[in-house]
Amino acid sequence: MSNDTMKRIVLASRPDGPPTPDNFRLEELPMPAPGPGEILVRTIWLSLDPYMRGRMDAGPSYAAPVEIGATMEGGCVGQVIESNNPDFSVGDFVDHRFGWCTHGVSDGKGLRKLDPEVAPLSANLGVLGMPGMTAYAGLNIHGRPKEGETLVVGAATGAVGTMVGQLAKAQGLRVVGVAGGPEKCAYATETLGFDACLDHRAASTPHDLRVAMGEACPDGVDIYFENVGGKTLEAVLPLMNTFGRIPICGVISWYNAGGLGEGASEGQNHLPRTWRAILVKRLSVRGFIVTDHYDQFPEFLDLVGPMVKDGRIQYRETIAEGLESAPQALISLLEGGNFGKQLVAVSEDPTRK
Repeated sequence: MSNDTMKRIVLASRPDGPPTPDNFRLEELPMPAPGPGEILVRTIWLSLDPYMRGRMDAGPSYAAPVEIGATMEGGCVGQVIESNNPDFSVGDFVDHRFGWCTHGVSDGKGLRKLDPEVAPLSANLGVLGMPGMTAYAGLNIHGRPKEGETLVVGAATGAVGTMVGQLAKAQGLRVVGVAGGPEKCAYATETLGFDACLDHRAASTPHDLRVAMGEACPDGVDIYFENVGGKTLEAVLPLMNTFGRIPICGVISWYNAGGLGEGASEGQNHLPRTWRAILVKRLSVRGFIVTDHYDQFPEFLDLVGPMVKDGRIQYRETIAEGLESAPQALISLLEGGNFGKQLVAVSEDPTRK
C-alpha cells in the first residue's frame, strides 16, 4: 500500500451459518482527502466484537445490517494525520467508527480525543470503551447488584465478562465465571479475583455444568449476566433465586445460527420450562444495548479510569496483526478463540511500549 492508497475490508456475501473467509473482500482505494472542517485519520487499532456477526445478516435487529460491498462495521482508535478542523491537531489520538479500514475522513462530530497517559490506546476499545461500558451499564442498571449476592457471568474472560466480574467483586458480590478451558478459568480466579470459574468444555451436558455451578453457588444465583446462551443458560436457570435478575448482553453461542437465532433451537423445545422459571421465580430478564446508556459514559470513565490506571482493574488482549487478519480473527472470536479483548493492530501505535 502506497501513501496514495488505503485499504478496507467489505462484506462480500452473507454467511449461511458460521462466517468464512469468502464472506469478506479486501479492497485498495485512493486515499481520501479531508475537505474544509475535516480531518484524515489513520487507524491504529480495530476492535472485533461478537455483535459484528449479527450485522452480517440481512434480518431485522437493533441496528441496520452491513450492506453487501460496504465496509465492515467496527470501532477503532486512530491518529490524526491531516487536519482542516481547528478542534483537532495533527498527532491527536481519537476513537472513531470508520470500520475495517486503514484510513477515514471525519468532520470530528462524535469523535473523542484520547490521552495515552491515562491508559494504553488499545484500552479505549476494551476496558475503557464499548465493552467496559457494556459491563458497567448491564451490571449496575439492569443487574442491580447488592453486597453479598452471587453473580454468574458467561464468557467470563472475554472483554465484557472480565469487567462484569471485577466490578461486581468491587461491590462485594460473590462472582462465579464460566469460561472455555482451564487456562481461562485459572486467569479468572488467580488474576481477576473471581471466587470460582467453571470450564464449560469439561461439562458434557447442561446438567453436568449445573451440578458444578450449584457447588460454586451454594446460596443460589441472584444475577446471571448473559453473554452466551446455550449450555450455560440451561445450567444456571434452575439455580436462579427468587427475584433474580438476568441482564442479556449477548448470546454468542447462537450467533452463527443466523438472523435472530433461527436454527439455534434444535431438539427439545426449552421455552416452556424457561418461561415458567421466569414466572415462578419472578425473574427480571432485560435485554439491553449499550448505546441506550451512553449518556452515562462520562460517569463510567470517572469510575473505571482510575481503577485501570492503578491496576485495580486487570485486562488482557488478543492481538491479530494487520488489517488482512481481521476476517480470520473474527471467525476465531465467534468460536471462543480469543482471550480477553480481540483487537487488530492495523498500523503502528507510537505509544506502545
